Amino acid sequence: MSNFKSFLQLVWSAVRGNEQDYTTLGIKRSIVLLAIPMILEMLMESLFAVVDIFFVGRLGANALATVGLTESILMIIYAVGMGISIAATAMVSRRVGEKNYKEAGSITFQLIVTGTGLALVMGGVATFFAAETLALMGAAPEVVAVGTSYAQIIYAGNLAIILLFLINGAFRGAGQPHLAMRALWLANGANIILDPLLIFGIGNIEGLGLEGAAWATTIGRSLGVVYQLYHLFNGRHLLKILKENLTISFAVVYRILKLSSGGMGQYLIDSASWIFLTRIIAEFGSNALAAYTIAFRIIIFTLLPAWGLSSAAATLVGQNLGARKAKRAELAVWLTARYNMVFMAAVTVVYLIFGEQLSRLFTDDPEVIAITAEALKIITLGYIFFGLGMVMVQAFNGAGDTRTPALINIVVLWLIEIPIAYLLAMYFGFAYTGVFIAIAFCHSFHALVSWWLFRKGTWKRVKI
Repeated sequence: MSNFKSFLQLVWSAVRGNEQDYTTLGIKRSIVLLAIPMILEMLMESLFAVVDIFFVGRLGANALATVGLTESILMIIYAVGMGISIAATAMVSRRVGEKNYKEAGSITFQLIVTGTGLALVMGGVATFFAAETLALMGAAPEVVAVGTSYAQIIYAGNLAIILLFLINGAFRGAGQPHLAMRALWLANGANIILDPLLIFGIGNIEGLGLEGAAWATTIGRSLGVVYQLYHLFNGRHLLKILKENLTISFAVVYRILKLSSGGMGQYLIDSASWIFLTRIIAEFGSNALAAYTIAFRIIIFTLLPAWGLSSAAATLVGQNLGARKAKRAELAVWLTARYNMVFMAAVTVVYLIFGEQLSRLFTDDPEVIAITAEALKIITLGYIFFGLGMVMVQAFNGAGDTRTPALINIVVLWLIEIPIAYLLAMYFGFAYTGVFIAIAFCHSFHALVSWWLFRKGTWKRVKI
């Protein structure tokens, strides 16, 4: 009982957000204090994904297909945001480990400047060509007609996406995951409240339909960014931006872009592979595409918390390398991987048993339910390996070695996964089932390759 009470006190301390020195604190305690807010942060992101598709699903298969296709392209924007977020975590955590807090603030300002510039360029291009990208992805004419305005609003609001990612990455690197958690809870909580109001309306006020979902998402994320900026500039936290930090340094921007390029590459490669897979699925009709979209959202519901747990490894690696404690960094990675694999094993059992029941929560179409349940049961067979791979990738990124995961992604996801998915689906006649098999196999193989390379230890010598 006393141990359980102590654990609850530790959880409360993590949620409350006491700042700690993670280069001296016990490793298990450090993992819990970092991971709890990160998991809660990702749980809200997961809940957002599920709730969003729950309401959009009430608008029909074309609306679901629109969201699925739009998010395939949005993955590229996510990739840029995640790439800069990786740079933020690696650079800020290294400086915090060195106790160079002023430089951490300067780097954070440069990150914001860099992210804003990239977001404005990408948002303009994507918004202008929204209809063309939907058609290119294989959308039927009726889907393009319904979904173009939705896509334009989402793409135009990508600045909030980029800033939300990168500032949260800086918070996590500084050992302040509670601020990242609160920002995402505010953003996604607002979206969850606004979704039904803007989609379906209230009282005599008519809803905006699919466009309402886009506005709810954009407004919610923007509120999260306002919260982040307030805490960066109020000067009350370890990571803060002061007047002396408000100078653009092109040398630092270059370092950010160089480090981010590997992180962007990881997610661009990953995103591109999902786009190709979505394009293959689109060959089998709107029902298959709708089912794939639902399954993907449900899978994200558990992948994101696991990603949150693995993010603790990135912070611990970065800060401990900054403090010149490489062995402590490595031990933190192995402990985090063990915890993540146990969690993913439990989730696998749930999906295998309740896959069809979960599918029924989002649609009443029998064919869509059947395909969604099949996707859940096949893809999650590789979940235990997924848990290992996430931690290995985050460990590389926390050390500033963003190049290795990018190279792994190229080989496994492009040179192996896409050809296997195409052959199984189109040549051997497995249809969409072939895509599900390819995902389960290749992401498991990806984890094993990452584990093998991590053991070589070259990440310990990376300088950033």
